[in-house]
Amino acid sequence: MSELITAELVLLDADLGSSTSGVIEQLAQLVASQGRATDAAALAADAKAREAKTATGVPGGIAIPHCRSAAVTEPTLAMVRLAPPVDFGAKDGEADLVFFIAAPDGADQAHLKLLSKLARALVKKPFTASLREAGSEAQIVELIRAVVSDAPAVSLPDAAPAASPAAPAAPAVATKKIIAVTACPTGIAHTYMAADSLAQAAGEMGVDFAVETQGSSGSTPLDPAVIEAADAVIFAVDVDVRDRGRFAGKPVIQVPVKRGIDEPEKLINDAIAASQDPQARRIPAGAAASSEESAGSESFGAGLKRALLTGVSYMIPFVAGGGLLIALGFLLGGYSISGVADGVLGSSTLFNLPGADVMSQLDAPFGPLGAYLGAVAFKIGSLSMSFLVPALAGYIAYAYADRPGIAPGFTAGAVAGFMGAGFIGGIIGGLIAGLACRWINSWSVPRFMRGLMPVVIVPLLGSIIASGLMFLFLGGPIAKLTLALNDWLSGMSGAAAAVLGLILGLMMAVDLGGPVNKVAYSFAVAGLGTGSVAENPAPLMIMAAVMAAGMVPPLAMALATALSPKLFTAAERENGKAAWLLGAAFISEGAIPFAAADPLRVIPASMVGAGVTGSLIMSFDALSQAPHGGIFVFFAMDGTWPMFLLATVIGMLVSAALVIILKKYVRKAPARAAEQAKAAA
Repeated sequence: MSELITAELVLLDADLGSSTSGVIEQLAQLVASQGRATDAAALAADAKAREAKTATGVPGGIAIPHCRSAAVTEPTLAMVRLAPPVDFGAKDGEADLVFFIAAPDGADQAHLKLLSKLARALVKKPFTASLREAGSEAQIVELIRAVVSDAPAVSLPDAAPAASPAAPAAPAVATKKIIAVTACPTGIAHTYMAADSLAQAAGEMGVDFAVETQGSSGSTPLDPAVIEAADAVIFAVDVDVRDRGRFAGKPVIQVPVKRGIDEPEKLINDAIAASQDPQARRIPAGAAASSEESAGSESFGAGLKRALLTGVSYMIPFVAGGGLLIALGFLLGGYSISGVADGVLGSSTLFNLPGADVMSQLDAPFGPLGAYLGAVAFKIGSLSMSFLVPALAGYIAYAYADRPGIAPGFTAGAVAGFMGAGFIGGIIGGLIAGLACRWINSWSVPRFMRGLMPVVIVPLLGSIIASGLMFLFLGGPIAKLTLALNDWLSGMSGAAAAVLGLILGLMMAVDLGGPVNKVAYSFAVAGLGTGSVAENPAPLMIMAAVMAAGMVPPLAMALATALSPKLFTAAERENGKAAWLLGAAFISEGAIPFAAADPLRVIPASMVGAGVTGSLIMSFDALSQAPHGGIFVFFAMDGTWPMFLLATVIGMLVSAALVIILKKYVRKAPARAAEQAKAAA
């Protein structure tokens, strides 16, 4: 081990030119000068040929050019700390730490494992920060020796660079065909981020890969021929997979969607391993494959969480479209349109606009035409919102019982709405319907009845059980509970409202689109249908608090990168530019790149600012009738948008200031050597 790297193989703050080839040539010459290679030119040629296949730059300002070469006499590691840095093809910019790994053609496995341990350690920020701060070649050597001796062994591949933080030495497997489905509750960000991460990792690993994103912008199903040819499938999902039966018989790896972002290489390797394991978990055949598989492989709590997230996922489009249309109706027809919309639509048409008697009841800013179009938009939005509880219940039941559960779930949700049980009744009705349908579907029935089970018997009996229980026993008590909850929310003021806003704000920022964030968002969305500007504004205030708090983290990171760019890497500064728009549009995931790189400083700072914003929203009585859109749905805020904007800006300033302070004073931020040199200049 002591001969793998020596002080003579380390260069500190060296200028090796501006090209990748030049750096490799000089490092090859350094290896040869120490008697570890017989021909520097041959070694450099082999390393450059390897570099031409795939760039060896990895995130964090690191590059790991490497090769096997007949010119190498013993496994060797050479290291240079560059000033200025050189572009080795990493997506986040140039590299200032370059490790040149030279292995003989017949290198023993022990040495290769040691070299791969180093590659894995290079993604650890404390280690790379120590390398950048080291004052001597001997200190570099000691740091590397300590890390390599302690790190777990991982085989170094023959022709794959350390391409990502999760598994920098992922093996190339060209013969396997892996497919994936990604889906998150809202289908706005995590769905596509996971798909991109998996696709990128598969490309770097040489795996034949295809992915289906089941997100808010629609889904293009995988070609049946692609599914048929696949060796295994990855489900990176927080909700049920649509038409899961298409994948029947395939080995499956199922994980939360965030793992598709954080550990794409591991998931692909797990899928490859499953494809070779006769005992691997597989997707069962049959219409109720989703529920059967879930029942046999997850706890009741996990199944409940999955069902609730599935219901919320399918409910959100109804709420989003309906809420925005209602807001548009107010914009066109004035806030009095809610009381006269039915009358306007019953007595007027596009060619027979409302008369003076109707207009006298409205404050429509765009005259009779605006009043009529406002009534149309308001009514469409109201009808859409009326599906909130049935859709929630229907797709909760779907999560448990697949398609046979949809009708009983929708029916139970409609009964809950009829009885005034609200979204709580919808959740309970959907759970009963789903569990009942799954139980009925498990019955052993004669062959002639099997075809009737999913289309007649299961929906019929499921509807009788779920809706019957709601009518006879559960609907009344749940309705009273819902009324008490609404009265409590409506009566909130002062400190109580501010505390609720604070809690919701903290929840929105703690995991930036994760489960806790979704709980807060779902709570706000579920109550949106019961809110009204005049009679019950509390749910609309909660919606405003959740939306404004969710905007704070990306906006704060954008502001921080603009105010103190030296505290952030070049990639983070670029992400900061995009975070302005993401934050303004209420896409909390815009802060994920910052939180992933520095969670101990970014997440606490984001939580404080988001909590402040949530509390201020409730104190200011700001409200939002739209469930999404950020500042772009200002017209849905009943004139309270200046207070909404003020609360958001205050939270943004608080979080930005905190993250700057934490990066400056809590512990030294890892900074590139090049950036330090620029700062000194």
